[in-house]
Amino acid sequence: MILSAAKRALTVLGLPAVLFTVWWFATADSTDFYFPALRDILAAFGTVWTGERLATDVLPSLVRLAEGYLLASAAGIALGVLIGTKQAVRDVLEPVLELFRAIPPPVLVPVIMLFAGIGDTMKVLVIASGCLWPVLLNTVEGVRSADEVLSDTCRAFGITGFARLRHFLLPGAGPQIVTGMRQALSIGIILMVISEMFAASNGLGFTVVQFQRSFAIPEMWSGVLLLGILGFLLSLLFRLVENRALAWYHGLRRAQRSS
Repeated sequence: MILSAAKRALTVLGLPAVLFTVWWFATADSTDFYFPALRDILAAFGTVWTGERLATDVLPSLVRLAEGYLLASAAGIALGVLIGTKQAVRDVLEPVLELFRAIPPPVLVPVIMLFAGIGDTMKVLVIASGCLWPVLLNTVEGVRSADEVLSDTCRAFGITGFARLRHFLLPGAGPQIVTGMRQALSIGIILMVISEMFAASNGLGFTVVQFQRSFAIPEMWSGVLLLGILGFLLSLLFRLVENRALAWYHGLRRAQRSS
């Protein structure tokens, strides 16, 4: 058990440790103003990202990310189930969905600012507008690829409505829905930063830009490093939730590989 846990930890942390070591030695003697040594960045990291800034910049960013991500996930799953199960709805909405999907979410920032203002609502909507599509499209495909034999069995036993959705459609489409949510998480982090670069007064994106404008380069790089660490930690958290939610699916896959 201990060896297995150590092996998993080595697998997860091995490459980041190697990259940090290479970064440390590659920049150890750096005199470039714009690419400081890693030790200077880490010194700035310990000074900047403690205490007050965690509450004034990091926490608001994470709250906006969570709100936009959850909003997009709920809307994407609900709309995806509707489109995936209703051919008529799919025929009507597909051209419009393809049109909006082709628009890069950062381009929508000025448009969203027109009707949502420059507060947190705008930032949450920007995040949600980008996170929606991976969840929606993967849900549609997951629902459409539902097992026909199981579908006929549900119909034969009179399992319809919410019971069919809960016990058949969502579990069957679950792996693809989770795939879409994993893709949406990385998009959400990017859009979180971009949205905070427009008319913001706090947040990670705002702070990194302020450091750049004031030529506080080690502090700027420390913000970039923090974003990478947060992305890594959120990815690990998502994996834990995924393993719990889809334990039955991963167990089935392991059984199929061992048979």
